[in-house]
Amino acid sequence: MKIVRSPALIAAALLVAHGSAAADPGYYVVTAYPNEGQRTLDSRYWTTKFPGIPEIIWPELGFGYNVTGRWYTEIFASWIDSSHISSHISSWNWQNTYLLTQGEYPLDVAVYTQLIRRKGNEWVVEIGPVLQTDVGRTQLNFNVFLDRPLKTNRPEPTTLKYQWQVRHRWQPALHFGLQGFGELGTWNHWSPREQQSHRAGPALFGKFDLEAGQGFHWQVAYLRGKIYGLDGYMVSARAYVTF
Repeated sequence: MKIVRSPALIAAALLVAHGSAAADPGYYVVTAYPNEGQRTLDSRYWTTKFPGIPEIIWPELGFGYNVTGRWYTEIFASWIDSSHISSHISSWNWQNTYLLTQGEYPLDVAVYTQLIRRKGNEWVVEIGPVLQTDVGRTQLNFNVFLDRPLKTNRPEPTTLKYQWQVRHRWQPALHFGLQGFGELGTWNHWSPREQQSHRAGPALFGKFDLEAGQGFHWQVAYLRGKIYGLDGYMVSARAYVTF
């Protein structure tokens, strides 16, 4: 069956995808275990794809630092690219995660914030709790974030989204699991179900020890479901070096 690529549908998908990127510079589950003094060179890559419409990609590059045993901070840039738009920086981002508990309770809790400077001198803050626990060799994560516009060129509401992860430590160099992400709409008045986003899929994780205490880490996930009401899929990949 031939898929008709309507210009209007392509434009709508680009707007949807760009909207998902506007306050979401990457789809990666935030975790809650910083190591004091550790630095991170971070490379990320994620995509959005709708049937019959060109893929949209977001490469990201950043540098992170574990300031203390509880505080991790990272600055990174996010680009957007597609055959229908020219490649350009979509946002600059400053991420911080601060642990409130650190092993003294069964559930670890952190506060996550991200300050986002979008194209056109728009500013958005993302904030919310990060929850993490272990059941045997399996790590469980669940996070809920608010996206609050600070300065935008058009009125935007505060929106609510979530992310979750199940990660099983199968072998020291290879873990596997599941990830899920969703956007529910305005924080105090959720969008109708057919307009919400809910995606989930398998994920793989790996680590290789390098010399002098350095480590190479990678992860990849494939997510299918609804993206702001449209059927589609996303692929996210991340590779970073700690030293």
